[in-house]
Amino acid sequence: MSALVLTNVVKNFGAAQIIRDVSLEVPAGERHAIIGPNGAGKSTLFNLISGAFPPTSGEILVNGQKASGAPPFQINRSGLSRSFQVTNIFHNMSVYENVRCATLWALGHRYVFWRFISGMKDVEQRTEEILDLIGLSAVRETPAGLLSYADQRALEIGVTIAGGAKVILLDEPTAGMSHHETERAVALIRKVTEGRTLVIVEHDMSVVFGLADRISVLVYGQIIASGTPAEIRANKKVKEAYLGEEAA
Repeated sequence: MSALVLTNVVKNFGAAQIIRDVSLEVPAGERHAIIGPNGAGKSTLFNLISGAFPPTSGEILVNGQKASGAPPFQINRSGLSRSFQVTNIFHNMSVYENVRCATLWALGHRYVFWRFISGMKDVEQRTEEILDLIGLSAVRETPAGLLSYADQRALEIGVTIAGGAKVILLDEPTAGMSHHETERAVALIRKVTEGRTLVIVEHDMSVVFGLADRISVLVYGQIIASGTPAEIRANKKVKEAYLGEEAA
């Protein structure tokens, strides 16, 4: 079963058509990159998939369940989670507390007032596993707002996967990073998405071509090409519209 299916998806804001009849299918377990120039509609597409915006028309399926028009929490519970361009964490809470919050619903815990979270052994175990996976165990008690930028991005990835989602959307996860930080982030993304489906928006072509199994190119709200990294490198339309010399 495909993890993500978009069929003739359109998004208008007033008279402006931002997403134009996009159809895309991402098989389960694939790492799929979406690239394109600024203003192409990449973040809008992510917002449609994750439920921040309803599509004007078309259908979106996540793990076989209809997501188009559903609220974000419902889409998340169907097995999809995402990160954002701007780091989205609880800055005044510790690293441990950030990850712990993200594990609760997936482990079957609901909102109650008479039970201490500190006594939930399954939550503690899952939180420890995530901290170890993202390499932040040593700073577990540090307020998240005091972490370096790269560590904040790693924490956000940890929060993204902590709920057990099988489809992960990452929106420019290496933006603003140094070369060394980017290498570390790519290694982390590769590790945490093993066995999951990854859809990533990214401007760094070395990250895209080194990480993705397939790539789709979005230009003016339309997908002009989809294929393997080698096919995208060789695609004349893609070179003219976006890649240019970066395809060399």
